[in-house]
Amino acid sequence: MNQSVNVAVQVIPVAPNHDLYEIVDQAISVIINSGVKYQVTPFETVMEGDYNQLMEIVKQVQEVCYTAGADKVICFIKIESSRDNVVLIEDKTGKYIS
Repeated sequence: MNQSVNVAVQVIPVAPNHDLYEIVDQAISVIINSGVKYQVTPFETVMEGDYNQLMEIVKQVQEVCYTAGADKVICFIKIESSRDNVVLIEDKTGKYIS
């Protein structure tokens, strides 16, 4: 799979006595600092790029949650790929951007 794919990742940290939004913010920072194209939504962050690179970012996202104090991390991942075409965020959401 050498073409561009979309990966949506949602992390739900389990961290008593920690601010969960701060942990999620750190997870999103991993994505922002990765240099891949991304779009943050209220429930997940969608990334665009090489499949292997995005899977490595998902791993780092989970790891930073633990570093930030999570005891457990629930991680939901959605992947869109195509055999013959690149998959772009813009194709799904571009018509909604004002």
